[in-house]
Parts: sequence; structure tokens; C-alpha cells
Amino acid sequence: MAVVDVHRFAESITCHAWSPDLSMVALCPNNNEVHIYKSSQDQWERLHVLEKHDQIVSGIDWSSNSNKIVTVSHDRNSYVWSLEGGEWVPTLVILRLNRAALCVQWSPKENKFAVGSGAKTVCICYYEQENNWWVSKLIRKRHESSVTSVAWHPNNILLATTSTDGKCRVFSTFIKGVDTKDPKAGSPAESKFGEQILQLDLSYSWAFGVKWSPSGNTLAYVGHSSMIYFVDDVGPSPLAQSVAFRDLPLRDVLFISEKMVIGVGFDSNPMVFAADDTGIWSFIRYIGEKKAASSGASYSSQFSEAFTKFYGQSKATTANEASESSKSRGGVHDNCINSIVSLSKAGSPNVMRFSTSGLDGKIAIWDLEDMQEELGHQF
Repeated sequence: MAVVDVHRFAESITCHAWSPDLSMVALCPNNNEVHIYKSSQDQWERLHVLEKHDQIVSGIDWSSNSNKIVTVSHDRNSYVWSLEGGEWVPTLVILRLNRAALCVQWSPKENKFAVGSGAKTVCICYYEQENNWWVSKLIRKRHESSVTSVAWHPNNILLATTSTDGKCRVFSTFIKGVDTKDPKAGSPAESKFGEQILQLDLSYSWAFGVKWSPSGNTLAYVGHSSMIYFVDDVGPSPLAQSVAFRDLPLRDVLFISEKMVIGVGFDSNPMVFAADDTGIWSFIRYIGEKKAASSGASYSSQFSEAFTKFYGQSKATTANEASESSKSRGGVHDNCINSIVSLSKAGSPNVMRFSTSGLDGKIAIWDLEDMQEELGHQF
């Protein structure tokens, strides 16, 4: 596993997204602006600053085909940005929210995008050609708390959400005139808009970072209790697995293939999870670590590091143990990693590169070629 590039853009980064050709990155430096940088001769040059929001920008997504950027903010608004004459022009999206917008993602066909919010509501936004504006339909009265993440199924209809009520849910977002019916009769995609297909009560703590596998057959999300959950056969009789790990909780996940997931979070080091030939998921290793630690001495060191991070203990020996443990796992980021983004083409069965951003203000680009050789059977 090699880190291709690491650059510190700001004191802290809230979220980031890449242009279709991966030559530019849009990020929020933990304020109400979106900065767009372009890589040139091993340096990053700031090209644009998008200034329209009044509060922190909490979500960014850059469409791979239409080259549009969607942003959401704690100011309860969303904008779709289009590049016209070398300038990014915003179009306001009326979300009808009374609390902060927290996350956003374009659908696979890019004819819709979903916004999760602190209003216990999910907004499904789409473009009306007749009126030349973006409108939203709301999924209400389903969540009991803030919606922390959203993820589109490859079929462009099903949407998975996680919430601080500890639950993961799957909804139908079928909109007449926007979507086409699934040819498979009786499939969940034929359900009416806002119908709940599935509710998962696996976590007893806040839930974050939901993602679908490339085929859409497996769902993964994380809990604030240092757990990650995998769900197969999403429908009336799902098959669920829970994997507990010893260190700090995760915030986001990414499917590298059907049998491998990268998780990032408060431990500041990406973690690798994989399924064996029988479909059982387990923790494999930290990125940058040669093998997963399983000895009692290692467990003691990991516990000391976690205790230090949570409670701020100042004992020199404990701090040194934490530092050494962190260095042995890679140490690219210095603070919580809050976002992981694929750098492969949309719909690709395998992800060979990805980027991470965190509260340390860094964006790191990772290459998976070395790991493919070591764990080839999982790719």
C-alpha cells in the first residue's frame, strides 16, 4: 500500500469531492466556502472559491458525467453549481428544511440527488425541465433523529440512510416522470416513493457512513460503538453480520470490491475488512501495517491508545505507546478521517485508488496495487 500524494489544504477539511477527470478537487475548509484546487506540476493551485452558503458546508458531490457540483450546508440550503464561461454559477435548490443539511450524494444516473438533514428528513431532489429549476420531494416521519449519511443503490431507485437513532434504513425513491420502472416484476424498485423497504436495528449507538457494494448485493455501515455491519440479500429476509474491533469508531466506509471494505474514522488510520470464501467478514489489518495485530501485548497497546485519545491522559508512557502504535499503522493523518472517496470510474467493480480527508486539513491519495498482490483473492 503506497500513499501517492498527501497535501495539507487547510486547518481542517469538512468534506471533499473530485472532478470527473480527477484533475481538480473541491473541498470545504471547515467554513461556508468551497475551494476548488487543480494539480499542476506537483503543486496544487486554487482556481475558484464558491461563496453562496452562510454556514459550514457539510456535503459536496461532483457528478462524473454532467460535471455539476452539488453542495449542502448547515444554513439548510443546497446549490447546484454549473461551469459557464469559466465561472461556477449556482442554482438554489429549495429543500424546505428547518434544520441543517448534513450530507448529499448524486444518484448513479445523475438525474436526482439525496440530502440528509438534522430535521429527521431526506430530500430527493430532481430537475424540472418545464420550470427550469430543482425541486425536492421529502421522505418524512421515518427517522427518529438526524440523517448522517445517504447512499444510492446502483439501480438508481433504492436509497440507504443512517441516522443518530442508530438505525439503517432503505427506501424507494421512485419518481414518476423521472425514473423508469424496473423490468423485474415485484422488485423493491417498483415501490412507491418514500416506502420503507428495510429497517436495520443492529446498532445501539449513532450510525454513519452507509455504502452499497458495486453490485448492490451487500450493504455496509458503521456504528459509534466501534462496530461495522454488513447486510446481504437486502429485502424481507436480510442476512446481517456485525464485526467489532478494538479501536476508535469509524465514520465512513468504501467498498473496494465485493469482498473488501476500507473503513476510516477516529483512529486516523484506514482499516481493511474482508469476507472469506464462506462470506464471513472480519478485520484484516490497518493500511501500512504488515499484518493484523492479535497478541495480548498489542491489545494492551491499542487499549491504551484509545483511552488516551478519548480521555486525554498525559502519562508519558501511555502517550509514547499510543504514538508508537500509530506510527506502526501508517500515520498519514494526524486527526479523525471523516471522508473516503473512490478515484475509480463510476460503476467499476474494483477500486484501485481512493482519497481520504480529515480534521487535520489533509487530503491523501492511496494506491491499492500492493494490497491487490497480497490479498488478491478478495479483489
